[in-house]
Amino acid sequence: MKRPFELDRQELNELLEKMVDVTMSDLGSEFLLMPIGKGFLKYEDFRTAYEVLKRHTRAFTHFTEKEIRQALLENSRTLCVLRAVLGMTPPEWAELARTECDSDITQGAARGLDKACRDRADHLMNMEKRYQGRLSRHKEKGGKPVERPKGLRRMDDLIKVAIHHIRLGVPKETEDVIHRLAKFDTRKGLESLRHAARENVPYAVLLYERFLGRPFVPIVTPYPNWLARSWKMRLRKGFERPGSRIERQGGPSAYPVSGKHRIFAFPMRLIRLWSLRRK
Repeated sequence: MKRPFELDRQELNELLEKMVDVTMSDLGSEFLLMPIGKGFLKYEDFRTAYEVLKRHTRAFTHFTEKEIRQALLENSRTLCVLRAVLGMTPPEWAELARTECDSDITQGAARGLDKACRDRADHLMNMEKRYQGRLSRHKEKGGKPVERPKGLRRMDDLIKVAIHHIRLGVPKETEDVIHRLAKFDTRKGLESLRHAARENVPYAVLLYERFLGRPFVPIVTPYPNWLARSWKMRLRKGFERPGSRIERQGGPSAYPVSGKHRIFAFPMRLIRLWSLRRK
């Protein structure tokens, strides 16, 4: 079966009802098929990074900047593990660092750093090697001190604020709100983290935190946005021909729900036009 974007205007008018059915069928199937992209971090790679962090911190008993920095230099994807423990998106983590550490990291810079660390496990090590190389050359020439690269300084700020909040755990809660760190592995600070790393976490914990969704499952990748764009593009190619009535009626739009998912809203005028053509 052809897709709407493969038809010319006359064919589209003749087969409009079939093309709508085809499009809706495609949309329904893609709810279960999420494009992953190049930045997708597989479980095996995430688990490797977790083991690196666990080894350097001695099962989180030595949870300090020095140990975490060494883990990051061995495997940059440890940054993703640390962020998962904290339970925040890159922009949220950046705002926390800006507020509490007076960091200059922006939300865009945090996203970029997170993506670079996901893409290359040696990203931070390469940055450190280049910095150390410049230091050595300047010492030999007797030049001015070399400033630490902005990316490494920002990484230090993210580490510092993460350690502070993970150590702190959850302050006294009230009945009408829930703290972002009120999770199985961070509720009581390092005590909870060590317990989670040492014991088998009950499956009910995983299910409950997945059920709660937004507070405990941050947006780790922009894949839902990619999916929304692909759907929107497909619909536009099929139905929004230049100068067509449907184009003037306005195309489908997507809006976020709870900051995680997207729901498509089709303009009523477009639905009404299709309904009239069906009669």
